[in-house]
Amino acid sequence: MSYRILCDSCTDFTPEMEADSRFVRIPLVIHVGDQTFSDDGTLEQAALLQAMKNSRTAPKTACPSPAQYISHFDSAEDLYLITLSQRLSASCDAALQAVKLYREEGGRHNVHVFNSRSASAGQVQIALKIRELAGAGLPFEEVVARGEAYIQEMDTMFVLENLDNLRKNGRLSLVQSLVTGSLRIKLLMGATPEGEIVKLGQGLSEAQALRKMVAKAAERVAQAGRRLVISHCNCYERALFVKTLAENTGRFGEILVTATGGISTVYAYDGGIVIAY
Repeated sequence: MSYRILCDSCTDFTPEMEADSRFVRIPLVIHVGDQTFSDDGTLEQAALLQAMKNSRTAPKTACPSPAQYISHFDSAEDLYLITLSQRLSASCDAALQAVKLYREEGGRHNVHVFNSRSASAGQVQIALKIRELAGAGLPFEEVVARGEAYIQEMDTMFVLENLDNLRKNGRLSLVQSLVTGSLRIKLLMGATPEGEIVKLGQGLSEAQALRKMVAKAAERVAQAGRRLVISHCNCYERALFVKTLAENTGRFGEILVTATGGISTVYAYDGGIVIAY
């Protein structure tokens, strides 16, 4: 059966995914002050970063409408929707509402919404896993069951170079921001099983924090050879450093490096690194 994997734009497509018509990006919108950016693949990251640096207030995002999701529902018999964490965005709720409306209007195609409980690199991992399962010809129900199980066992971590957006969004107090900034502390963050952001540790330098992140990931990975996805925000060399660290652990198989799109740039900010495995 034909299938499509619909991803909100927090999914940081690799170049190979961009070229695969089975993946569809559905854009969110970013508001920074009086500027608006559509995260549709044409967004200029440098302009977004500069706008965020110039703004005293936190950027705001708007998820796709149910109608935007529904507009793609006739593209294949089996449809898999992947959204960023329901705890971080209304994108998942909009997708669920779209499925409800689609059913009420008599839509008959198979549709399932995966709440990634993650973002960025985590959504890439899920999208690739769904392609692997669906591409193997598994029935829709089995793809859904195995995809949901994969989400439960997947892990996401990130290290931030800049804490401004965390502070502006109220996730880091002004005092914490001043202390970590003055001491040049870099935070190692992760996601709870529900998809909320949590602090896992810190380092006195970016390199130290990244080393801690990779070491912790290598300890947590259940089985050697698991794929690792690295998303970077305007710091390709740093991503390659992480890739080398991961290769040296001998715990990971395929390692993919990709750049953040607009929504992930809002979360990771300039210099941020996100990994998922």
